[in-house]
Amino acid sequence: MTLLEWFSKGLTYQEYVDQMTVNREEMLSIDERIHLSEDDQNFLQSYQSKQWRVIILTADWCGDAMLCVPILKRMAEVAHFDLRFLHRDENLELMDQYLTNGKSRSIPKFIFIDDQGVEQAVWGPRAVEVQLLVDQMQSELPNQEDPQFKEKQKEMYQAFRDKISSDPKIWQSVICSLRQLLS
Repeated sequence: MTLLEWFSKGLTYQEYVDQMTVNREEMLSIDERIHLSEDDQNFLQSYQSKQWRVIILTADWCGDAMLCVPILKRMAEVAHFDLRFLHRDENLELMDQYLTNGKSRSIPKFIFIDDQGVEQAVWGPRAVEVQLLVDQMQSELPNQEDPQFKEKQKEMYQAFRDKISSDPKIWQSVICSLRQLLS
């Protein structure tokens, strides 16, 4: 399938939100609170005439998607990007073309295409600053053989979710990462 065919197969933002069973409230909360600076808006307005589309490979259980999808949505509103959502596990043929480090089905993945379906850019799954946060938090976990590892790992994931769903500095790092890609 071509990228335009994948795009046409995808869900709209509202269709995606309507079928979510995990992370819906948190994602919508970020969506309500995210604000783009005047500089961000001016940058994104330069994309309005390009008529780009974005294929989003995602899943509602993914914390990174919970963070990044509403940020992309807000940016797309200004840039006039048309968004379509594909569930990762139902679209492995496409997902496997966009593996992280050539091996991981990490999401979200944002595939920017022009009006002819030609890939223009790919982003995901995380901004560098978010990856550094994950790395730092994981470094504080006990060894995997430690009897408390699973409990501590669960606590770490919850702390990560709490941080990314409430910290505007994290949101700004995603905006900056996306802007850098598009520049």
